[in-house]
Amino acid sequence: MFKFKHSNSPQRINETFNQLLGPEETKKFWKQYRDNYITKEDITFIKKSGLNSIRVPFNYRMFVSEDHETRFTGPGFEMLDRVIKWSKEENLYVILDMHCAPGGQTGDNIDDSFGYPFLFESPEAQQLTVDLWREIAKRYANETIVIGYDFLNEPIATYFDAAQFNDKLEPLYKRIVAAVREVDTNHIMFLGGAQWNNNFKVFGAPFDKKIVYTYHKYWCDTTQEMVQEYADFANKYNVPIWMGESGENTDQWIDAWRRLNEKNNFGWCFWPYKKMDAPSNMVSIKRTAEWDSIITFANNPRTTYKDFRDAKPGREVIKKAFAEYLENCKFVNCTVNEGYMKALGLKRK
Repeated sequence: MFKFKHSNSPQRINETFNQLLGPEETKKFWKQYRDNYITKEDITFIKKSGLNSIRVPFNYRMFVSEDHETRFTGPGFEMLDRVIKWSKEENLYVILDMHCAPGGQTGDNIDDSFGYPFLFESPEAQQLTVDLWREIAKRYANETIVIGYDFLNEPIATYFDAAQFNDKLEPLYKRIVAAVREVDTNHIMFLGGAQWNNNFKVFGAPFDKKIVYTYHKYWCDTTQEMVQEYADFANKYNVPIWMGESGENTDQWIDAWRRLNEKNNFGWCFWPYKKMDAPSNMVSIKRTAEWDSIITFANNPRTTYKDFRDAKPGREVIKKAFAEYLENCKFVNCTVNEGYMKALGLKRK
């Protein structure tokens, strides 16, 4: 997102920005970032390009206070309401994706955790996850532009003992689904496998009439062998499969991987939509010389306060870098990656 090698989770990025900007300016940056990064223009472009749905990731921290005492406040619902409203105006369907769950479901940077899937060992974190999904489902129970809920993104990384965690995944899904069904009988439940969404051996027979099973794959061969287990699973249980994430590859690979999924009647969603100075997404944010100085700071070791001081760019450079980023991330200032669009089978209108 920002081209940082080590500051690559929301917590670490926020810490880096605080070191550069200070707490007040960092809060202002994030507010403006949320307003600029995805706008109605982005949603309109996605729809006009030929896509029919978007997967909207969110961090549970956008809905609760740091100590978890104050729940279901903050900017989270305001942001979801906004993107859902835009999507409804464009007739673009929405899947809500809890990318970062309480405690961490993955144990890596992508879940904004402390490097361990504490969710599966913490009754409090599990209950908060269940409660938050129930609240989300209650809010959008009758919203027809929302397709459904992608409960946990890429649970249980391969770094951890599968035997310790895998048996805990489906029972947690069942708890979430039961809570959601108390308030919402309409929407689809998206269940991802263990080990980056890849491992479907954790699943028994479907336990709800509206379940879609979702897998993710990156950097693999584009052969039938790579998806056969998901096709077999679909045939065994007569359930739909959704390739909920892939990308970060050449246009040729993207094209072949998309076609393979379509051949197997799997829906798909490639990741991400927008990124800085990158070809493997629909639109790219301009990278500036001033932002390179921010990247250098973020990538330098900063274990002492002297490290902070020595690595920190000048104040004017910092201000300019962040101001330019906020402008450059707006859709109107982004570059469309035409080769990537073609690989997805999309056409600009």
